[in-house]
Amino acid sequence: MKTQAAVLVQPKQPLVLAELEIPQLRRGQVLVQVLYSGVCHTQLLEARGYRGKDPYLPHCLGHEGSGVVLETGPEVSKVKPGDRVILSWIKGSGIDVPNTKYDWAGRQVNAGGITTFNRHALLAENRLTVLPEGVDMRLMAYVGCAVATGAGAVLNTAGVRAGQSLVVFGAGGVGLCALAAAATTGCCPLIAVDILPQKLELARQAGASHVVLSDGNNAVEQILRLCPGGADVAIEVTGRPAAMKQALACVRNQGGVAVVVGNAHFGETLEVEPREFNHGKQLRGTWGGDSQPDRDYLRYVRLLSAGKLSVRPLMGALYRLEDINQALADLENGKTARPMLDLSAK
Repeated sequence: MKTQAAVLVQPKQPLVLAELEIPQLRRGQVLVQVLYSGVCHTQLLEARGYRGKDPYLPHCLGHEGSGVVLETGPEVSKVKPGDRVILSWIKGSGIDVPNTKYDWAGRQVNAGGITTFNRHALLAENRLTVLPEGVDMRLMAYVGCAVATGAGAVLNTAGVRAGQSLVVFGAGGVGLCALAAAATTGCCPLIAVDILPQKLELARQAGASHVVLSDGNNAVEQILRLCPGGADVAIEVTGRPAAMKQALACVRNQGGVAVVVGNAHFGETLEVEPREFNHGKQLRGTWGGDSQPDRDYLRYVRLLSAGKLSVRPLMGALYRLEDINQALADLENGKTARPMLDLSAK
């Protein structure tokens, strides 16, 4: 069986549409028809060569989506043909299969446990979560990364409580999900910071009570006017060390928490004033919002389906697989918060 996929052949070059031969399923592998795939900054960083040397070229990309199980390999017990599933880079229960190799006219193309810029993809069993009937499959495609990371950073990593003040640096896909999750907890004020006015409008739609158009250190000054003494929690999702520093600077002494979510470019470093820690501030990292698929994903699904967790601001125009390079460019230029590939029909 053959399928079409967008392949990264060389960094800083356009992705190439290729017809790949799907190999025989191995133990723990699942063949999925991908319906929708999100496009996030991790793929953008890989495509632009901002993650350092890439030893796996050429390779497939994509790590969040939704789809339908077509076939299962030996010993797979978590899913069965016909199941509708979330596709996620975060590992859950099931067999882990760390690598897949497709054939491209005699050339080997690498893939890990999950790729989603494919019409059909071989995934490891532990990257799938079965969905209930009747859910919006386009909406479910956000769960595997944007929701898991953004909402998870708020609910799991920071453990926010009603009445706490919270700031989100970056109103892209993950940032909007963080704002939407914070809104469900009763955070106030709920502040969004970004360098683009159009993204701040989306932030208001996601639940932000206040927005700050960033102007260097002026952003911290504006936040401190809204939260005298500092915010309780700050979530950074820009991947810019300057914003990470601002996130720590804007939280209160004696218990303020700054969570770094964003991926910086390879080789960049973060310098902070040690006195910030002497004042009792905390700087935390997170791995996918500390979300655990078997514990959290169906909770996110229920919140999304009920309209309690609003990710509608993310839902802009859909892109065809053939338009993947335009989707990456639009993400890079801030024209869309989270491009979504529609792979449900050719």
